Amino acid sequence: MSEEFPVELHGKIIVFGAKQIRRIWHDGQWFFSIVDIIDALTDSGNPRDYWYRMKRREKESSGIELSTICRQLKLTSADGKAYKTDCVNTEAAFRIIQSIPKAEPFKRWLAQVGYERVQEIENPELAQQRMRQLFKAKGYPDDWIEKRVRGIA
Repeated sequence: MSEEFPVELHGKIIVFGAKQIRRIWHDGQWFFSIVDIIDALTDSGNPRDYWYRMKRREKESSGIELSTICRQLKLTSADGKAYKTDCVNTEAAFRIIQSIPKAEPFKRWLAQVGYERVQEIENPELAQQRMRQLFKAKGYPDDWIEKRVRGIA
């Protein structure tokens, strides 16, 4: 079984393991701080420098400008002030994660989740089973889960 990567939502911050990832709602979707993602997935002492070097490495090796999939949005920093920060939406966050060599456990987890979704396309009953498990893990009572499943069906 793959490693678990629990994610908790707390307003404008996501707690990923023990690390916080700042986010902001913009243009109808969530955008996440890239340096926070890097900090959560690597052991880098300087995530900003890691991001700078990663952009340069990607441009040299594949000709891809990672900064083109980013937006500079104001996020609140540890000092309580808002600063423009490189942010990405969920799809672009996964693209950034692909470029982080040390994020291998997270990549394996994503591959496992993708595989499970492909299985659910082939057998929709698996999706229903997964939904039941998620509701149960969130603490919903069995009778509520059953009503919800029947309502969706």
